[in-house]
Amino acid sequence: MQSSEAPTRISLTAAAPVQRPGSPADRVLQVHFGNDEASLSSPDRRDGRASNELIGISQWLSWASVDTIGPDRHGAARLRGGRARMHNQKMFDWNDLTYFLAVAREGSSLAAARALRVNQSTVHRRLVELEKRLGCPLVERRPSGYRLTDCGKELQPYAERVEQAASALARHAATFDKGMTGTVRLTCSTAIAYRLTRSELLDKFHKSYPGIKIELLMTDRVLDLSRSEADVALRGGDAREEVLVGKKIADVPWAVYASRSYLGRNGNPRSPEDLQSHCIIEFTDDLAALKAARWLSSKAPQARISGQASNVPSVLLAVKSGAGLAPLPTPLADLDQDLVQVIGPIPELDYPIYLLTHRDLRKIPRIAAFFQYCLDRLRPVLTGAQSRKTS
Repeated sequence: MQSSEAPTRISLTAAAPVQRPGSPADRVLQVHFGNDEASLSSPDRRDGRASNELIGISQWLSWASVDTIGPDRHGAARLRGGRARMHNQKMFDWNDLTYFLAVAREGSSLAAARALRVNQSTVHRRLVELEKRLGCPLVERRPSGYRLTDCGKELQPYAERVEQAASALARHAATFDKGMTGTVRLTCSTAIAYRLTRSELLDKFHKSYPGIKIELLMTDRVLDLSRSEADVALRGGDAREEVLVGKKIADVPWAVYASRSYLGRNGNPRSPEDLQSHCIIEFTDDLAALKAARWLSSKAPQARISGQASNVPSVLLAVKSGAGLAPLPTPLADLDQDLVQVIGPIPELDYPIYLLTHRDLRKIPRIAAFFQYCLDRLRPVLTGAQSRKTS
């Protein structure tokens, strides 16, 4: 008596030995495993005649046997003697997508290695392995760096979806941790990190929460909280990411500074208009987008540029060396006794600072505790009110 059990269906993609005009190079063929036999069907069958693909798969099945596993007797194809091979026996390692995306975003294996904190050779090796498993080149190697191939460009958004799904899974799993122990990673600029370490803010937090460790990620690169590159961010400018939650925690004042040695040689400017006759430090790269950079170029378009800097600490060092004048955040510059505030603070240069985290991470107790602690106590540290009060 025949069983009424429905056959198990497995879809295989096989290249056609002979491709007819107008037909795709790859077709999906269905292998139907019944109780003790296997049969084939294809959406490409016409007039009851098997296509070339079915003939090819039939030859493959001649080397396979059908095993039945357990009482449900689900069919499983097993290769006999290893004489037949499928072209994609081993799935690629999902972790290798991380290396591919880093190269795509950074433009070189060296920059990708820095971003991932691994060796350059590791990036190269994993990228080559991913290309091998996928069966197509993802990047073109050029003297100036890496450039995505057409294949790489098409696959990048799919890799990003895998990355987003994995990050979402990790964030959600982290919410199951209800303890008040572990690490909270805080990302901020080098200038803000310097200010934090000079204050007692972090020491007092550790006394209140001895089981929580704060890890400072000091970088002027914007780390992606959605990709779990950090847990909490102190970020200047406008906060526009919809998945982030937070609050503006301070407006940091800026003023124009010079070193004592520079003022001894060149005199003290009394107004913004006087900057035309002085040397200035020009802001470059991402720093050129700051209001302070635009203000300086508008007030002193003819001033002599004696130096350039792409981050705030470098501007401070250039001013301290006596090279010229420049706007600086007052909480940072006021800590250095070699610097003199010559103009300001200038209200139109106030720079907003936001405290941010991902909305999923806000549910984790240790992150929520640190986040609220910063909301309550961080503003005086960032604006310089704390140092003025204690000095």
